[in-house]
Amino acid sequence: MPTRTRLARAARSTLTALLALCSAVGQGGIAWAEDAARVSAATRDARGWLTHEVTSPYQAGATRIRVLLPDQLAEVRRYPVVYLLPVEPGEENRFGDALVEARRLDLANKTQAILVAPTFSQLPWYADHPTDPAIRQEMHFLEVVVPYVERTYPTLAECRGRLLVGFSKSGWGAWSLLLRHPDLFARAVAWDAPLMMDAPGPYGSGPIFGTPENFAGYRMSELVRRQAPTLRGAPRLALFGYGGFRQAHDQMHALLESLAVPHAYRDGPERKHDWHGGWLGEAVNWVLTGPRP
Repeated sequence: MPTRTRLARAARSTLTALLALCSAVGQGGIAWAEDAARVSAATRDARGWLTHEVTSPYQAGATRIRVLLPDQLAEVRRYPVVYLLPVEPGEENRFGDALVEARRLDLANKTQAILVAPTFSQLPWYADHPTDPAIRQEMHFLEVVVPYVERTYPTLAECRGRLLVGFSKSGWGAWSLLLRHPDLFARAVAWDAPLMMDAPGPYGSGPIFGTPENFAGYRMSELVRRQAPTLRGAPRLALFGYGGFRQAHDQMHALLESLAVPHAYRDGPERKHDWHGGWLGEAVNWVLTGPRP
């Protein structure tokens, strides 16, 4: 059987398991901040994706939502969405470009999924600042990005159809979003992420979290402990190798093991800390099809 067909069938069959998984915590509707947000009609990039310009009450400046669709969309089908979460603000790309890599790998066609890459006006840590309304990254994603994608494209607008992939800061973000909203997102992959960070400040996180008290609500080790009872079914979290954060991954793996939380774990190979490091294809396949033997 051709690889593309095999992956597409695996993704379809896995949706049944994800439905049961998400049903245990609720279907999770998401509200659209329609009165305040403005999103433009799409323009097509020469590289093959669609781009929307966004004005959001939760961001300091204009941002974007980029969307990579399968080449052929069935009229009656609803597609899962994989959110490729950025690690840099705005259009910066010194760590590569998620959609360039996804396009090179032909992931939208091979997996029959919609791939979405939003941007943020400030360094993305996927948190809401306690006092600055223009640094509400979590709210922007939940109330602007996801609802707009779901009302504009033929998406599977349920928990089982919302999947998160990131690395470094955005690996933290992928896990944070799922752990804080397990009724909204089905699976999350973190690759080479500082998941055991225990205070705001490192890697530019201080201005985004704002205060230690606010950071406490996002601390990954505490979120995992709090959500452990809801995570003991089919694996929903994955750790896929490292570039510079191997120790953090080892410590998080040990914590999950101690809590009896099923998860996918890859201790390597060591790769470049970049979207183009060779890890993205496996990560996208995992959130769509689940762990492989």
